[in-house]
Amino acid sequence: MAETRRTKVLIVGSGPAGYTAGVYAARAMLEPILVQGMEPGGQLTTTTEVENWPGHTEIQGPELMVNMEAHAKAMGCEVITDIITAIDFEKRPFTARSDSGTVYVADAIILATGARAKWLGLPSEEKFKGFGVSACATCDGFFYRGQEIVVIGGGNTAVEEALFLTNFASKVTLVHRRDALRSEKILQDRLFKNPKVEILWDHQLDEVYGTDNPLGVEGVKVKHVKTGAVTDIPAKGVFIAIGHAPANELVRDVLETHMGGYVVTRPDSTETSIPGIFAAGDLTDHKYRQAVTSAGMGCMAALEAERWLAEQGDDVEIAAE
Repeated sequence: MAETRRTKVLIVGSGPAGYTAGVYAARAMLEPILVQGMEPGGQLTTTTEVENWPGHTEIQGPELMVNMEAHAKAMGCEVITDIITAIDFEKRPFTARSDSGTVYVADAIILATGARAKWLGLPSEEKFKGFGVSACATCDGFFYRGQEIVVIGGGNTAVEEALFLTNFASKVTLVHRRDALRSEKILQDRLFKNPKVEILWDHQLDEVYGTDNPLGVEGVKVKHVKTGAVTDIPAKGVFIAIGHAPANELVRDVLETHMGGYVVTRPDSTETSIPGIFAAGDLTDHKYRQAVTSAGMGCMAALEAERWLAEQGDDVEIAAE
């Protein structure tokens, strides 16, 4: 028979938002359970140096997430390695079912499942992830000061990343598979006027190449989509900027979403369209997508969950096990 676990607050996801929610919910004596999900630690586990986390001039992404997990546990948050596969939002207490078979029953739920960068799926792209291949210019652009960089994409994300990277790079080559950008015109105007930017039209990334020991990018090969001709571009960094996708599988058809699937929350709040369900971090954030903003929202979610539960009084019955 499947085990049933009961908690006042269930936290789904284990990035900066989830772990911070765990710290605050535990300090509020809510005895939260945090279920880590498919990728414990989230996107930061695929990042090397992190230099924009307050209090650390430099820390490895995986190390930061290990520290945050340990902090949540030390405060009293129970962290479980499992994957939530379905949630019943129809009635309180809410019921969440997991991959292990365990059923979690909770008076309130904090969703912190994050978002995933979209990738091209090339073997060489995978090989150099975190070692020259990135999907976050604001996270990693600083490491390429004075270097040549390639950005792949043609929408707002790509143009914004390319413009940001000109603050560090000696040259930014934007590779786009079409002959016109899909980004907003104002962004295009800024891009076209920037002397550090070169645009390579009608090309797509074919291969990333570099050194094996240590792992590091040396350049890319791009292919003309019409002629098939291959061009070699020297580069120390490659930024895949074809967008992000919120990890909204659990709530896609239940909660209100916008901007391509990001969960809608009330202004200045983490409250969703269902009372008792809160959302924090990259699941809701199509704009900033930073670890520190995610952590801030995790704090907000825990405080709001605590306040909401207090307002409910004792009218929430424990479901039969």
